Amino acid sequence: MRARLVVGLVVVVLVGGVVALAGRWVYRSVEGFLPPPEGCVAEVDGARVELNREQAENASLIVAVSVRRGLPARAATIALATAYQESKIENIAYGDRDSVGLFQQRPSQGWGTREQILDPYYATERFYDGLVEVPGYADLPVTEAAQAVQRSAFPEAYADHEADARVLASALTGWSEAAFTCTWDTDVRSDASDELDEAGLTPRASTVLAELEAAYGDLPVGGFAPGGVESGHSEGSAHYDGRAVDVFTRPVTEESQRSGWSMAQYLVAHAERLDVATVIYDGKIWTARRSDEGWRDYDIDTDGVDAETAAILEHRDHVHVDVF
Repeated sequence: MRARLVVGLVVVVLVGGVVALAGRWVYRSVEGFLPPPEGCVAEVDGARVELNREQAENASLIVAVSVRRGLPARAATIALATAYQESKIENIAYGDRDSVGLFQQRPSQGWGTREQILDPYYATERFYDGLVEVPGYADLPVTEAAQAVQRSAFPEAYADHEADARVLASALTGWSEAAFTCTWDTDVRSDASDELDEAGLTPRASTVLAELEAAYGDLPVGGFAPGGVESGHSEGSAHYDGRAVDVFTRPVTEESQRSGWSMAQYLVAHAERLDVATVIYDGKIWTARRSDEGWRDYDIDTDGVDAETAAILEHRDHVHVDVF
């Protein structure tokens, strides 16, 4: 009886092992046919940070506000590390006592009303308002700078997120080019409108422009006109449909390139929500339909043209964004 029991157990173990191996083989066989997981990733100097959609949108906004205010990338690192610790970079409506939002700011402590603090733009501005009042904040350890603003009961915890925050800040401020990308579902809603507004943009394109300017301030833009544009772009361009906006980063300098890359990667972070189809900048292209490939080289023939024209064709002097 005991022998039969042992044999039975051996058979069960062997069968279980075979089934597990078979399952693993089947998964690997079909893995190439499965859609890639959605989300965003930043990679800088071998360090990799992964974010979900809400985290990506909030992180890019936090950084965009720092860029608009002319703050150093260190300010964005401090803000991101703080948001990581306080909310996991999610705009949460709960917290310790009356604290809410990205930075768990408290209405009772003078940060603003609950409604205001739950506005990511407002909460981010208030954090930076406090940060810039800290003497020498850019040279302080993250824990000290963040604590001077937040007055947390666990100030050392901010340091746990410094490495990831630094990667995100480097990418989203534009110091690291084409270092931030997202993989999104490309299903398009059926209620898209082709009707042009007074500026010559479809509702979706107009929304993208409005959100860019809310994050970065007034921007030099073009590629659209009242009634639509009829020339000046390649055949089949989304500009002719009022679905595209160009944000100029002229003249081409290291500083303007950083600004351009910040905006380009901000657009990728918000691509799914805003129905962004394409972002092109500085010889690189990101498309929603091939988002799993990240940023790719933007191949275009510039033989025989002058440097200024080549810069335009390669989108080195402007960020192009178009929507579905």
